[in-house]
Amino acid sequence: MPQTQYEGYSQGKYIIAVREKFGSTNVYAKNAQSLLNKATGFIDYYDFTLNPYRGCQYGCSYCYAAAFSPNSEMRKNWGSWVIIKQNAAEILEKELINWNNKNPQRHPIIYMSTVTDPYQPIESKQKLTRCLLEILVKYQPILVIQTRSPMITRDIDILQNFEKLRINMSIPTGSEQVRKDFEPRSPSIPARLKAIGKLKHSIPYQKNHDIRFSVTITPLLPTFPQDQLKFIKKLEIVDRIVIQEFHATSKRSLVAGTREEALAIKQKYSWWYDDEKTSYLKFKEKLNSLLCGVEIKEGKEGFGYD
Repeated sequence: MPQTQYEGYSQGKYIIAVREKFGSTNVYAKNAQSLLNKATGFIDYYDFTLNPYRGCQYGCSYCYAAAFSPNSEMRKNWGSWVIIKQNAAEILEKELINWNNKNPQRHPIIYMSTVTDPYQPIESKQKLTRCLLEILVKYQPILVIQTRSPMITRDIDILQNFEKLRINMSIPTGSEQVRKDFEPRSPSIPARLKAIGKLKHSIPYQKNHDIRFSVTITPLLPTFPQDQLKFIKKLEIVDRIVIQEFHATSKRSLVAGTREEALAIKQKYSWWYDDEKTSYLKFKEKLNSLLCGVEIKEGKEGFGYD
């Protein structure tokens, strides 16, 4: 049977073949030219972004990162493929040495990750993110990790050794039914809340270490009224909440916009989206009134380390 575009994708004059199957996921492997990429736009606070993988098995309906898939077929099948950057550790070490040589008085500020989840399911087998953390901790960057996976608790032994670290746990809704509609492949809300609590309680205080914890409710999805109070009270464990509306939509293929799949699901929640601005503001007001000791930030302002 001839190979389809999705089973093998073009990289210049070469075809990258499927290396293995991980569940229903097509797994590819290729060398990366760089690991630390200059941060721009929404996260220009940082020096670099770091993405251990390309593609994401969670395949969230609203994820803007699908726009940067290798081809239109893989974009359509977002969530069903992942590319391992097989030389990542070697490249990262070289880039950090180069940074240190040029900037001996300043640690780089790094955001991991922007277009993938560093703790998506393949990480349980590959352990690439863990390997990169072992390298990073030697150079002590200011590091922010963005994930929706409880798997991050596996690496507490490494994470506790960073001097400046913020862990952002993505929890866009407090209602499991909403989560199942918008991101059915992702971990449950209770599992994520339990994970951020475990991180907070398990990473010991150390002098000269500043490890911070956020929940990013981005994009802010509906939370049923009967779930809101209970959900918000559980967010007291962190020092920051970040909220943000959906990305603007766009017909261009390489733009970070909300996918049509999510726009269709929004119709199911007309009670929230018929007056989305009011729903957003009311939820924000509840966060402010119920979480007195937690800073509430919106959009870009919330994604820095500080």
